[in-house]
Amino acid sequence: MSTNQLDKKSQAWSALFSEPMSELVKRYTASVFFDKRLWAADIQGSLAHADMLQAQGLISADDLAAIQKGMAQIRAEIEAGTFEWKLDLEDVHLNIEARLTQLVGDAGKRLHTGRSRNDQVATDVRLWLRGEIDEIGVLLTELQKALVDVAEQNADVILPGFTHLQVAQPVAFGHHLLAYVEMFARDAERMIDLRKRVNRLPLGSAALAGTSYPLDRERVARTLGFEAVCQNSLDGVSDRDFAIEFTAAASLLMVHVSRLSEELILWMSQSFGFIDLADRFCTGSSIMPQKKNPDVPELARGKTGRVVGHLMGLITLMKGQPLAYNKDNQEDKEPLFDTVDTLKDTLRIFAEMAAGITVKPEAMERAAKKGYATATDLADYLVKKGLPFRDAHEVVAHAVKDAIAAGVDLSELPLDKLKAYNPAIEQDVYEVLSLRGSLNARNILGGTAPEQVRAQVARHRARLA
Repeated sequence: MSTNQLDKKSQAWSALFSEPMSELVKRYTASVFFDKRLWAADIQGSLAHADMLQAQGLISADDLAAIQKGMAQIRAEIEAGTFEWKLDLEDVHLNIEARLTQLVGDAGKRLHTGRSRNDQVATDVRLWLRGEIDEIGVLLTELQKALVDVAEQNADVILPGFTHLQVAQPVAFGHHLLAYVEMFARDAERMIDLRKRVNRLPLGSAALAGTSYPLDRERVARTLGFEAVCQNSLDGVSDRDFAIEFTAAASLLMVHVSRLSEELILWMSQSFGFIDLADRFCTGSSIMPQKKNPDVPELARGKTGRVVGHLMGLITLMKGQPLAYNKDNQEDKEPLFDTVDTLKDTLRIFAEMAAGITVKPEAMERAAKKGYATATDLADYLVKKGLPFRDAHEVVAHAVKDAIAAGVDLSELPLDKLKAYNPAIEQDVYEVLSLRGSLNARNILGGTAPEQVRAQVARHRARLA
């Protein structure tokens, strides 16, 4: 067989067939134009496999040297943009193998000894995804650092805290932002944890049953930096749990991004006016010249649905598959690739956008005063005077009702009026009823007092260093 016979015959398996594949089917079944992004992982995995084959005496040292030289040239061609990707060769694996055989002859054909495209693609995807998870971890760190910086700058800024989107209690704006840092920290933990399950070697599972060649799978795992070897060949070639788990973690991360996006959108609206975003993250209107639209957080909120959709797609893809490998699994790559791209782009832009948030403290404080945010503080004050909490709750409810009718804040009610609700109320109640007093009073681990916010900032800085 000539060195380029694989290329001429188009498919590595075509000797069995009596007619060529139709052009429509070629286009329908080919994956090369999206899976070619796996080329670096494919070369890396192939070189580790070749090294092991030579160590096991399955190919010669000359064959290994030829494969290494050929792969170096292929790498250079791909990086230079001169490599010719061919639809007839279906996927990234056959394209690279065909070019290798053109370059080094029989040594290129021997590379596939003891492996199948089934375990090859599973290995490539795991190698690629492992690297992407590491990059996502770095991006998550940068986003957390940006939010920690803004939180530290605003540890004393009073923001109305909401429940049911109704003013509830005053919180520090820095405390509010650190809630998202906690979410993104858990997202980072999930990525680290799932990486361990991604980082398992399928190579050596062959098509589905393992192989009769005396492969040293542990050697390949060590060479490629895998933490473990897939212990069942059927599972090794057909498992896509790792891709589903990654997409699930990515979906949850994007849900956190979406929640932050929703708040940025609300806070930037004229109805709130709490913050402003830098112009480079916004757009105007084609008809209304006064508009400044928060397009980036709106789009991130929309892209969350896209990523969650990919999760649903992958789960549905796998649910009806019998063991072992099925062509269905070709459909795992585009949603996985798009999830990674969407996640990385979103994290990059959010880290930059967060760093440029302009805070409007006066607007936040005005809003906090509108909702009787210190009512709970008055109830706590009465409890400390000996009143049972449920009774204190009822007393304060009457006070709030009267304050609403009078159009004043609780802190604006005269002392004699407050004492009428309960004689235990004294002059010191006005410190309790102030927004600042309320904030400072919650000086407990996890609380919103500025002292606690600064302590949490220090903890996060040490963790993210």
